[in-house]
This record gives sequence, structure tokens and C-alpha cells, in this order.
Amino acid sequence: FDRYFISRTLENNRRNIWFAEFWENNFQCKLSRHAVKKGSGIKKCTNHERIGKDSSYEQEGKVQFVIDAIYAMAHALHNMHKDLCPGKVGLCSKMESINGTLLLKYIRHVNFTGIAGSPVIFNVNGDAPGRYEIYQYQITNNMTEYKIIGHWTDQLYLNTDEMQWPGASQEVPSSICSQPCRLGQRKKTVKGIPCCWHCENCDGYQYQADTYTCKMCRFDLRPNANNTGCDPIPIVKLEWSSPWAVIPVLIAVLGIMATLFVVVSFVRYNDTPIVKASGRELSYVLLTGIFLCYATTFLMISTPDVVICSLRRIFLGLGMSISYAALLTKTNRIYRIFEQGKMSVSAPRFISPASQLVITFSLISFQLLGVCIWFGVDPSQAIIDYEDQRTSNPKIARGVLKCDISDLSLICLLGYSMLLMVTCTVYAIKTRGVPETFNEAKPIGFTMYTTCIVWLAFIPIFFGTSQSAEKMYIQTTTLTISVSLSASVSLGMLYMPKVYVILFHPEQNVPKRKRSLKAVVTAATMSNKFNPKGGLRPNGEAKSELCESLETQALGSKQTYISYSNHAI
Repeated sequence: FDRYFISRTLENNRRNIWFAEFWENNFQCKLSRHAVKKGSGIKKCTNHERIGKDSSYEQEGKVQFVIDAIYAMAHALHNMHKDLCPGKVGLCSKMESINGTLLLKYIRHVNFTGIAGSPVIFNVNGDAPGRYEIYQYQITNNMTEYKIIGHWTDQLYLNTDEMQWPGASQEVPSSICSQPCRLGQRKKTVKGIPCCWHCENCDGYQYQADTYTCKMCRFDLRPNANNTGCDPIPIVKLEWSSPWAVIPVLIAVLGIMATLFVVVSFVRYNDTPIVKASGRELSYVLLTGIFLCYATTFLMISTPDVVICSLRRIFLGLGMSISYAALLTKTNRIYRIFEQGKMSVSAPRFISPASQLVITFSLISFQLLGVCIWFGVDPSQAIIDYEDQRTSNPKIARGVLKCDISDLSLICLLGYSMLLMVTCTVYAIKTRGVPETFNEAKPIGFTMYTTCIVWLAFIPIFFGTSQSAEKMYIQTTTLTISVSLSASVSLGMLYMPKVYVILFHPEQNVPKRKRSLKAVVTAATMSNKFNPKGGLRPNGEAKSELCESLETQALGSKQTYISYSNHAI
């Protein structure tokens, strides 16, 4: 090719229409005299120029492929001629019309050595095998060069001794597209490059299901340490040793001890005037309710199961219902006595101890009836709530063992007690004008006002922490302390003064002389009308006249006299 191409001139290569343009560019001259411009430095071609002598010459690198292609065609035709025209010189009848498909078959089966010394063959797809020289950019004695270190012909031939690595290392670095993923990571393949991938963590509540997939753990499970599987979520409950439980238990224990102390004192001095005047029957009922309020704390902290959850439903609202039902009966009785006294000297109906107990237990029965209906509609059970403390970090996720009492159910459970409390507060306000020396109206009023404040503070704390991670602890502690505080208010304001008099001032625990209902009511009414501050007088004349026990006496067919004391009214 070189010999042929160098011998080409304008005379012997007229068939190539681009050869004249090549001649001008190669020798920097112009074939036409008119194309030569003065001062341009370009001369007119003389036609004596020779390629490779008057200009530099280097064979085009792709020439060998053109030559090999021509030889491939020649070898294919030669092999085809031997098969179709055996022993005959020149074309035979079978080759006068060439079948292109048949010729392509012969081309694909050629096998000869090309002009570069490499074999010319084709694979099953008709493609020539790749042949590449492999160079490495090297620095030797501060000189840089591309050095041949191997080649590729169907497979890799590499001279590792001639290779250089960064840091003068002799260890061959790994040749991979992507590093293997760690445990708990999935492979995300790169589009269009199946052998390459990105490693993605199976985060949150996901675990590595297989090489390419992350899946969510079941609702009661969380990923293990390396995210290759799922482990059960730990179960928590309110422990007795927890600070959230110690304070309510301490208050409840002190309250139960104080309640039992009052009960023992009342039982021991059961027949003394101050115990009789306090309405012994309702007092013991009220003390029972106070005791149940304190005892509820232990049910709320105990480990939930079917029995504990059932007892919670029963006694959480029962203690408060008993307490407020007894107080409501007392305040209602006082209100009716003084309202009746303004119109008539006859005693109101249903003010006897037996009637008071019937009214109280009737009010309590509504609470028990509601709980029974609740049991019938939705039987009690203990559940594990996995959503309450399902945090974004699975490591601190917990399942909460609790009773199936929702916030709404709890409010409904306490709702009836709240209704009794509000009604009792209304009657306490109505009887606020009754002189304090007559009865327990004012202590009951103070008790109800304080109790309302306690429960008004309870509501925002209870519902304001519904989204907190410490919801179970805060709500349980708030509820138990609120119930205990309401019981403590009733115990402290209604019974501790009486116990103080019974134990430390027995001289005041004496009976007072009796008066008729008309005289007492007239005195109370006139005292409020003409001397609003009469109730504030020190214990003296008013107390000695008005603190009497209530008894019904028939003194004839036309007049009934009722004697009573301060606390009986």
C-alpha cells in the first residue's frame, strides 16, 4: 500500500476526484495560477512533487482493516469457487449469479492471517474479535509515557510485571464496579449496568429480605442489630419501683392509714354526740368511698390482666361515685330542710337515715349499672399497644401492656362521678347562706370547690400528654393522684376536725338541748336575714343553741317537733 500510494501522481491517479484537493493540501500549493494570491506565501504546484519526499507521509491506521476486509472477501470467493466450481479455472455456471446469503456464509467462515500478523476470523454473530493494545500511563525517572502492558484478543493478556501502581505498591487492586454490600443493605442496580449497584440501608422498621429487597417487620417486631431479621419488641408496663408509681402509692398508703384511723375513731366513739350528729350511716358510706378512691391506685399500677382490668372498670369510678353520692345526699337534705322550713314547720320527706341510705345507694347503682352494660358490650381484657411508643428509632420502640380502656372510655367511666360532683357543688352553693353552726354545708362546699379545681387541673394534663412518649406513665400518675387528692380533700375537711374534737377536746363532745323545727328554722332564717355574719360568731351562744341532733317527735295531732343538731341538718 505504501509503495502504491507513494507512486501516485496527478497523471496516474485521475480517477480519484478528491486527489487534486489532497495534492494541494499535502504540498501547500495551488494547481491554478489564478488561485495564487500575491503575498500569501502559497506557490503554484509544479507536478514534480512526490509523496513521502516533498511531504511527510504516514500510513492511516485504518488501512490494515480495509486490506483485511478485501482479503476476507477474496478468501470467501476462493472457498466458494472451490466448493461450487471444483477443478475449474474461472467462473462456472453456479457462480455466474452470486447468492449474497451464501457468500455471507463463506465470509463468516474465513480464517487467515491479516497484514498486521493477527488472525482474521468472525464469531457466530458475524463480528470480528476485538483486538486491543493495553497501555498504562507510567512515570519513569520523572518521564511520563504510555507503556504497553498487554493486549486483548478474545481474552486478556496482561504483563503484571510491567505495571505500576500508586504508592509503589505491588499488590494488584481489585477491579470491580461496586463493592459488596454490608449486612442490612440491599443492592440497587444501576440502570443499564447490571453488574454495578448502589448499597442502600434497610432503615426504620425494615429488614433485609434478600440481596435486592428490604421488607417491613411485622407490627409487633423490630429489626435486629444488623437488620437481617426481626426481633420481638420489648414489652413495658408501669413498675412498682418506678418514680411514676412511688409517689401515687405513697399518697394512697398515707390516705388509707388516715381513713382507717378515722373509721376506728368513729367506731370507738360511735355513740358520742359528735359522731351521731355527723350522720353515722352516710359518714361510713362516705368513708368507704374515700377508702376505695385510695385503693384504686394499687389497681392502676398492678400488672394488667383480665381480673385487674375488670376491677379497674368497677372501682375506678365506684369510689368517687360513693363519695359524691353521699355528699350529694347530705347537701340535698340540708337544702330541702331549710327550703321546707321557709314554708312550713312540717319536716321534709325522706330525711331519715334509712331514706338517706336508699337515696345514696340508688345514685350509686347507676354507676354499677353502666359498668355492667359495658362488661356485656365489651368484655374486659389486657392488650399490648405497639403504637403508643412506636418511635422513629426502632431501638427504643416498646409495646405497652395495658387494659383496653381508651381515653374516651375513661372519661365516660368518670363522667357519672363528675356529674354527681357538679350537682353536689351546685347544692353546696345553694346552701352557702346557712350558718356554719347549723350543719356541714360550708365544709362540704369548700370540699367541692377544691375538688372541682383538682379535676379541672387534671383534664388538660391528662389529654395534653396524649401524644407524649411517656403517656402511660404521666396519665396513670395524674389520674391516681387526682383521685387520691379528691379523697384527701373530703377526708381532711369533713372528718379530721371531728376526730380532733373527739380525741383532744372531749369536753366539746356533749349533747345540746333540743329545739323545735320551727324555732330552729326561724332562728337560722332570721340570722341570715338580719345578721349575715352571724355564722362567723365564735363558738358560744349560737353553737349552744343550734347544734342539736335531729329527732322526730309527735307532740300531738296538730304539731310536730323535730330536734336536730348542726351536722344533722
